[in-house]
Amino acid sequence: MRQLYIKQKVFSLSGKFSVKDERENEVYFVEGSFMQIPKTFSIKDSSGHEVGLITKKTFSFLPTFFVEVNGREAVMIKKQFSFFKARYTIDAVDMEVRGNWWDMNFGVYQNGEIIGSVSKKWFTWGDSYELQIENEEMESLLVALVVAIDCAKSNQAAAASTPGV
Repeated sequence: MRQLYIKQKVFSLSGKFSVKDERENEVYFVEGSFMQIPKTFSIKDSSGHEVGLITKKTFSFLPTFFVEVNGREAVMIKKQFSFFKARYTIDAVDMEVRGNWWDMNFGVYQNGEIIGSVSKKWFTWGDSYELQIENEEMESLLVALVVAIDCAKSNQAAAASTPGV
């Protein structure tokens, strides 16, 4: 089992995350596009190779995010129409997210077996998450999924704070 820590940089206009291991070594770098349509987040490993890409669909009635890992679409996160509370669905082949993913406390399962879990760290400056990886072959996908869910949450918070939306 491997543990990674994702910390969002609070004062970054483009949206930056660093992903570190338990020894504080930077394993992945995540950077969002600034003033670009469509909005994207690129995930690079420590060698600078892109291992994941999150893209917000530009023209859609409800917000939709596509997650690519190693050049292939792996996950889609889509907001559902609801009047009271924001609801999103996570669509991934043979994968299921169980738990309270909106509060960043959930497990990720593939074919019924847990492959990773996420928990939000409280009382930190900026959002911080602990990612426990049970299946290391799925590491890039799990990092991309956490960043995509955080992106969807940030998008929802921005929409909620905008008058008339």
